[in-house]
Amino acid sequence: MITRRELAQGFGVTAVAAASKCDAVASWFTTNEMGDNQPAKMLPAEVAGVRLVDSKICREAAELAREVSPPFLFNHAARTYLFGALTGRAAGQRFDEEVLYLACVLHDLGLTSRFAGDLPFEIQGAQAASAFLEQRGYPSAKSNLVWDGIAMHPLAIGQYKQPEISLVGAGAGADVVGADPKEIKPAEVEAVLKAFPRLGFKTAFIHTCAEIVKQHPRGASRSFMRDIGEREVPDFAPRNICDAIAKAPFDE
Repeated sequence: MITRRELAQGFGVTAVAAASKCDAVASWFTTNEMGDNQPAKMLPAEVAGVRLVDSKICREAAELAREVSPPFLFNHAARTYLFGALTGRAAGQRFDEEVLYLACVLHDLGLTSRFAGDLPFEIQGAQAASAFLEQRGYPSAKSNLVWDGIAMHPLAIGQYKQPEISLVGAGAGADVVGADPKEIKPAEVEAVLKAFPRLGFKTAFIHTCAEIVKQHPRGASRSFMRDIGEREVPDFAPRNICDAIAKAPFDE
């Protein structure tokens, strides 16, 4: 089983500092961004014993994610929350369900055409989520946790932070390369997949990420140690996330 640390190394991305979390992306949103005249599709109230938070801000966040994401990516975001919450429960952790839900459902905004840009995708997504929450008056302390959860989710550092941050990466990792059966039972995995099918996730996810790299290569930066290894160490062959995804215990 690949660990979250190995998953983070497989993504091979480096966080880039930003002067402001919201200024550069505030123009992405308008008061009518959510399409208030269109009824939202209903999400299940509970899956595998985990409640999907139904506060106003969470409904709006889910609708934004569904609006800008292809179905396979939105379902991944939902599964990330469910797997993250199940992982936290198995570890006996207490966490703010609303904050975790927001971070998970919005964590891949940086992979969508509306919000992609030259920063690493996780920073693009964190910026977009922060602007979305700020414009709706969400408490800054909680918004900062959402930002950190999204920005750190593909990085090993995230697992050392508080649950609202670490469980975003844990949930995403469980969905991308497979859940630890000691943390998430097979029956729970089955229930999550039934509620939010994978829809060809393996192929679609890699294709989407590759397109983002092609369009915004500056955001695909890697750690300096990997650069040195590729240039200076004979036969250096770093692990590749594509291999981990292909070996994940899912058919698609």
